[in-house]
Amino acid sequence: MTETPVRVAFICVQNAGRSQMSTAFAERERGRRGLDDAIEILTGGTHPAEHVHEAVVEVMREEGFDLSDRTPRRISTDELESCDYVATMGCSTLELDADDSEVDIRDWALDDPDGKEPARVREIGDEIRDRVSALFDDIEQAVTTSD
Repeated sequence: MTETPVRVAFICVQNAGRSQMSTAFAERERGRRGLDDAIEILTGGTHPAEHVHEAVVEVMREEGFDLSDRTPRRISTDELESCDYVATMGCSTLELDADDSEVDIRDWALDDPDGKEPARVREIGDEIRDRVSALFDDIEQAVTTSD
């Protein structure tokens, strides 16, 4: 295993929906794979909301997550540039220079769950869960082959 944790960030504008869902699934995936010491997870937004969207809290509760105590936060370009992987939700206004950066940037272009019916929020959550799992497949391979 690498000595320095791999840093992964999930970002969107408000940090109140998709990026919070991504973070919760990533935390669970990290634990399931035994990578707690190998992966650091960050989340944030460019214009954070005051709280996580209620529809997201409710749907994620069905998945076994309690997001009710999470607070959206601002994330800086400096923080993102320190990451190995950054997943944007299709709405970020932060600028990362991909040519000069060692950051693996993935734009997931996901629908915003805010104001959507619970069934649609569940669909967005399912897509996020699958994307997080695929991202962790890539990270796990990179972490275990970098010895």
